[in-house]
Amino acid sequence: MDKLTDREEEVLEFLWIEIKENKNKPDIKVLKDEPETESLTDKGFIDMKNEFLLTEKGLKEAALCVRRHRLAERLLADIFDVKDPLMHEASCKFEHGLHQGLEDNICTLLGHPKRCPHNKPIPAGSCCKSFEKVPRRLIVPLKELLPQETGKIAYINTHDSEALKKLIAMGMLPGNEIRLLHRFPSFVFEMGASTFAVDQELAENIFVLLLKR
Repeated sequence: MDKLTDREEEVLEFLWIEIKENKNKPDIKVLKDEPETESLTDKGFIDMKNEFLLTEKGLKEAALCVRRHRLAERLLADIFDVKDPLMHEASCKFEHGLHQGLEDNICTLLGHPKRCPHNKPIPAGSCCKSFEKVPRRLIVPLKELLPQETGKIAYINTHDSEALKKLIAMGMLPGNEIRLLHRFPSFVFEMGASTFAVDQELAENIFVLLLKR
């Protein structure tokens, strides 16, 4: 697996946006003096002989770079309430740490968002495709579980940053197993060795993949 520098990832991201979204030929003047251009060519991501077009390998990796950047923006906007102009700079730094499947965990946590805060599409990942294959009737809000029913947290569907922080502090993360104990006067559930309670509004935004026992 080729290890890319932060700047190499930024070059791939620029090329992908120009080619796939803007439908433009990349500006050769911008790239010709970049040392990363040569290294990306040597690694098989760029075809310099063909006007800096991305190779098949390059297109795949560039899409991942764009995905990480826009997921980072979504995370910063939805959970940490970061606004422009700080969002772009912060997400540029944050995205480079989203490797080895971590971006899929964040994508699942955010409910597989399709667009970034600037309304640009987020390239789908394997987690999004797997989620779409799951019959929707198996994924229900926590509030629809019956007492003693068990499931795994699929995603959290809220843009309330305070609510997200509260749920994350509980350990409410995708993949964790949860068992509803009772529904009134609040929704009380068991997760691991701990017991928690949430109101109906939060219970409506926690989506659970039902497990058969």
